[in-house]
Amino acid sequence: MISYLEFEKPIAALEARIAELRQTAQAGDVDIDSEIRRLEMKSADLLASTYKALTPWQKTQVARHPMRPHFCDYVGQVFTDFMPLGGDRYFGDDQAIIGGFAKLGNRRVMLIGHEKGNDTQSRLRHNFGMGKPEGYRKAIRLMEMAGRFGLPVVTLVDTSGAFPGVEAEERGQAEAIARSTEACLALPVPMVAVIVGEGGSGGAVALASAERVLMLEHAVYSVISPEGCASILWRTNEKAADAAEAMKVTAQDLLSLKVIDRVVKEPVGGAHRDPALAAQALAKAVGEELDQLGKLSPDKLRAMREERFLRIGES
Repeated sequence: MISYLEFEKPIAALEARIAELRQTAQAGDVDIDSEIRRLEMKSADLLASTYKALTPWQKTQVARHPMRPHFCDYVGQVFTDFMPLGGDRYFGDDQAIIGGFAKLGNRRVMLIGHEKGNDTQSRLRHNFGMGKPEGYRKAIRLMEMAGRFGLPVVTLVDTSGAFPGVEAEERGQAEAIARSTEACLALPVPMVAVIVGEGGSGGAVALASAERVLMLEHAVYSVISPEGCASILWRTNEKAADAAEAMKVTAQDLLSLKVIDRVVKEPVGGAHRDPALAAQALAKAVGEELDQLGKLSPDKLRAMREERFLRIGES
């Protein structure tokens, strides 16, 4: 059952009416198929027009949708032979960041990403996708392993930000994020990063400093959350919608600013409405990028990463 967002209330009302009519049709001899078809077409048109005109704040809500597919969902839909590798060899294992060997079609890759969880228990276990130092150090270990074995790296980014707790700071959160970013930039193999939901702050950049950065159509990517920005600038998070507009957090804005390289189209109504179709689009886009990058030398790949980050902000 779909969980509706605030701006989807008219769609929810239409779909509830359609469900009622279907029950009525099943219970009696009344022929209302034509009315159901009319309402279904109206609902589909309303869904398409609504999602075509989403504001940045509404896109932020879609990116955070509780039913939006996360790392483990994409592993199940897109990748095969996934072999998770745990631990940073210093402190422990962080379940907010998962990684390991996998296959994308016939291509072997090192797959790393944030996992938020999909129910209360799993969200607590994965710490809502907020990585701790040991998670980023695990990512570094896996990237270095990918470099040794000549495997391309694919990262799926979906986090509101790195975990801000005292214990994370005590274990060197900032240093771990910086070294993870450095490990991305130094990779001798192709790297493709995909922002699949939220891309928040350094916690996202640490897994997204690739030569090719993709975003799903309704994902968001920013240095701080809209609420955090609003609380700093206006002393209230009620201005979050204004902050989202000003920050240019959407895939479309970031593509025009050259912060990202490609927007991956989502199913009408968002990835949560058809996770399988969203997964197919992601797999196709990543495969195409790896096909191109696989022809390049390590020096060229490193130069591409350097160039893409240096040109951000150029007019």
